[in-house]
Amino acid sequence: MGLSLRQRVQNELQRLKSDGLYISLKVLEAPQDAVTRVNGKDVVNLASNNYLGFANHPHLKARAKEYLEKWGAGSGAVRTIAGTFTYHQEFEEKLAAFKGTESALVLTAGFTANQGVLGSLLQEADITFSDELNHASIIDGLRLTKAKRVVYRHADAEHLEELLKTNHTEGLKLVVTDGVFSMDGDIAPLDKIVPVARRYNAVVYVDDAHGSGVLGKLGKGTVHHFGFQEDPNVVQVATLSKAWAVVGGYAAGAKELRDILINKARPFLFSTSHPPAVVGALIGALELIQKEPRRIDKLWENTQYFKDELARLGFDTMDSKTPITPVLFGETKAAFEASRMLLERGVFAVGIGFPTVPKGRARIRNIVTAAHTKEMLDKGLEAYGAVGKALQVI
Repeated sequence: MGLSLRQRVQNELQRLKSDGLYISLKVLEAPQDAVTRVNGKDVVNLASNNYLGFANHPHLKARAKEYLEKWGAGSGAVRTIAGTFTYHQEFEEKLAAFKGTESALVLTAGFTANQGVLGSLLQEADITFSDELNHASIIDGLRLTKAKRVVYRHADAEHLEELLKTNHTEGLKLVVTDGVFSMDGDIAPLDKIVPVARRYNAVVYVDDAHGSGVLGKLGKGTVHHFGFQEDPNVVQVATLSKAWAVVGGYAAGAKELRDILINKARPFLFSTSHPPAVVGALIGALELIQKEPRRIDKLWENTQYFKDELARLGFDTMDSKTPITPVLFGETKAAFEASRMLLERGVFAVGIGFPTVPKGRARIRNIVTAAHTKEMLDKGLEAYGAVGKALQVI
């Protein structure tokens, strides 16, 4: 006699609790901003991906309201039936122009964008070469295809070249990497990866979730940061929920890429399109990125200050090169306890442990934004100093 559903779930929940991996949701009681409210208390927010401070920005809200009033609450259909409106095309054309690519197509989420694009491009005879620290959405997207999967050591272009040499196919060779790695905050060495891929006639696929709006001129992304935006053999995929602060995902690249996705990407074919207010807010974000480039400068100034001061306190920030700033605590229980103690001191920063990161490498992942003031960051640093000493990490 098998387990009941309740028994299965209870057993798994008990295992998570015993391993110190059980997660309880933190509920925000105020808008997503540099300071928010948790448990009835105003806290410095170091936990969100709101890099440019757009999530509660008046301009995005005004644009969302404008599109809501003009077009209504919802789109009512998938894009291929009756769910493509002029506002969808307007944003995609503006996005492609901003990215410097021939085309762009927007999907409902960054996670499903990876599933849709990889599923559309890859066939059984193809081989993919995937960085070992790629995001879960890439891993799941590759698993849903019949292509052969080969994993190369993290950010190791030499190992990638060895694998490209020894894995042959008459089909497509696809090198897949995050642009910025979400847990460690390091940048994929595209300046090495793209030339290696070119030598072996391979296409490079970059998931730029944490690079879009952060790296490159005006935040055009990791590919632009390295100057490969006009290469038709470089595919860019990213989310619209981090620096862009709304929701969705996109693929940008050759004109033919958009066409094949419209015809084959299952998340695109079978998901209702974005409602008007969402697209209006995204257009507002794109306008603001171009109108106020100083925001990106402020993001990087805040990032450098916070990293320098954490290092001065004695914390290991794992050599992060981006606004993603991990603070290493080692064991999951220690990272979770540090997160709890920080919250008591008015700082919202979330502990991350196995299986999201390797065992023994649990950390608190901080994300500094353009909206933080020096006073906010100093409050965070003061709290970190107290918690680090209490837990004997520094």
